[in-house]
Amino acid sequence: MTETPEGLLARLEAAGIEARTVPHPPLFTVAESRALRGDLPGLHSKNLFLRRKEGGFALAVLEEGRQLRVNELARRAGWGRVSMGSAEELRAVLGVEPGSVTPFGLVHAAPGTVRVVLDAALAEAPALVWFHPLVNTASTGLAPEALLRFLRGLGHEVTVLDLNPA
Repeated sequence: MTETPEGLLARLEAAGIEARTVPHPPLFTVAESRALRGDLPGLHSKNLFLRRKEGGFALAVLEEGRQLRVNELARRAGWGRVSMGSAEELRAVLGVEPGSVTPFGLVHAAPGTVRVVLDAALAEAPALVWFHPLVNTASTGLAPEALLRFLRGLGHEVTVLDLNPA
């Protein structure tokens, strides 16, 4: 069964996680997000849904300004060769549409089916971190440790990775 944004927010609340959700026009790129951000203090993300050549999928949750080649990211994460996941795979695995990729989509994925890397810049942020709540017409901010607790509570292993230049 597909989770709704309202259901996701209810799950967060039931887990005792404080979150702030702000509606906005649909956003498809980091540039659009920056232009319409308004009063959303904290760090913002860009998320990459990838297909692993050896099988399975990966999700990279990166600080929005992170500059890193996909192959370099995959090497540092230990994923082997990767390519961008298709829209159909994204819908089937994370239950979201292109432009709405979010770690919250892991509510739809069985534990162990998606390898997850969280940029240390987000994991160690002293403020809220922001993600789409399954749709790109809103942003939800929460504490980084709350995000990790929520994802791990769903049964997903999350690797925090320092992605600063080596």
